Amino acid sequence: MLQALRGRRLPVTAATLAEELGVSERTIYRDIAELAAQGAPIEGEAGIGYVLKPGLFLPPLMLGAEEVEAVMLGLRYVDQRGDEVLTRAAASALAKIGAVLAPELQTILAQPLALPGPPGERFPENTVPLARLRAAIRGERTLDLTYRDGENRETRRIVWPIQLAFMDRARVLAAWCTLRQDFRMFRTDRILAATEGERYPTRRPVLLKQFRTHLDRMQKAPDGN
Repeated sequence: MLQALRGRRLPVTAATLAEELGVSERTIYRDIAELAAQGAPIEGEAGIGYVLKPGLFLPPLMLGAEEVEAVMLGLRYVDQRGDEVLTRAAASALAKIGAVLAPELQTILAQPLALPGPPGERFPENTVPLARLRAAIRGERTLDLTYRDGENRETRRIVWPIQLAFMDRARVLAAWCTLRQDFRMFRTDRILAATEGERYPTRRPVLLKQFRTHLDRMQKAPDGN
């Protein structure tokens, strides 16, 4: 039921769901009520349709032991290497997951089988808050950057920001650089100033797809560059 509702932006009727899932409409109404009672963010009513609002919903037993281990390892990694925003988000997510885990899986939270390696070096301080970069990424807005490269030269770049990367020793902004007419990676600690501009002309999902192709091409290059 949840899979059938995910990805739909418009309400879907019980009759449509019943036809897709091969069950009766009465079963759909019963299951919708049960999921809503468990906390699934489902909106709608009979005769109009139902829609699943954005948000994470994890009813008991939806995750297996290995899946819980994988999620825990990821959250621990974020706790070590993320910024303050992601660290708080990881703690909040961990609390929510712990609240819905079946009793037999609760011990994984206290006694995980896998842990990330020791934290790396402390990240250099950022002049421009990551929150400003995140806002531009989400809003698909251009950024006018003042950037200092590894040779201490300052340049001005107009970029289309698409992603933040958290490396072991640095945090990096991935973006389309209008000066180079190509994708570039900018260390966030070397961004001296960033002014948000107008919405860039290409949608972020399209840029992300092109960026992944760009990375694949670089990895396949004979010299790795």
